[in-house]
Amino acid sequence: MQKILDNVSRFLIWILACTVILLLVPVSMQIFSRFTELIPRYMWTEEMSRFMFIWMVMIGATVGVREGLHFDLDVWPNLSPQASIKLKMVSNFLIVMFAGVVLYWGIEFTQFGWNQTSELADMPMWWIFIAWPLAGFFWIAFLVESTLRDLKHLSEIS
Repeated sequence: MQKILDNVSRFLIWILACTVILLLVPVSMQIFSRFTELIPRYMWTEEMSRFMFIWMVMIGATVGVREGLHFDLDVWPNLSPQASIKLKMVSNFLIVMFAGVVLYWGIEFTQFGWNQTSELADMPMWWIFIAWPLAGFFWIAFLVESTLRDLKHLSEIS
């Protein structure tokens, strides 16, 4: 299981880098078309940049959950190692509950957009909407992995 999640994480980081690079293309085209006459003003660039931004945010949040990169607030900075791990597990549980909401309503959202297409690119909207349930699923998978690791570490400390 650990190896599969490691490979998924590496793949998501690679896809995240690709989305950032791909986001630069339509945004650059928008900027250049506004201030120069070198290229025409394309309407689809705004839509594509919005779609790439959605995927970039959702994949970035997923990588952040796996790497533990989201911000922490040190309310009790001088806790024992056991108490810190237990507090992290409570925090992970609350995030799993939120991820469950994102997963459930993301599936509903994807079903809602299943037969819709985007205005300008005529692209199926489920390609965009599926980012939410995928993110929710991977958040849960990565948080379960983290919780199991914390449980192991907690048993070693005790």
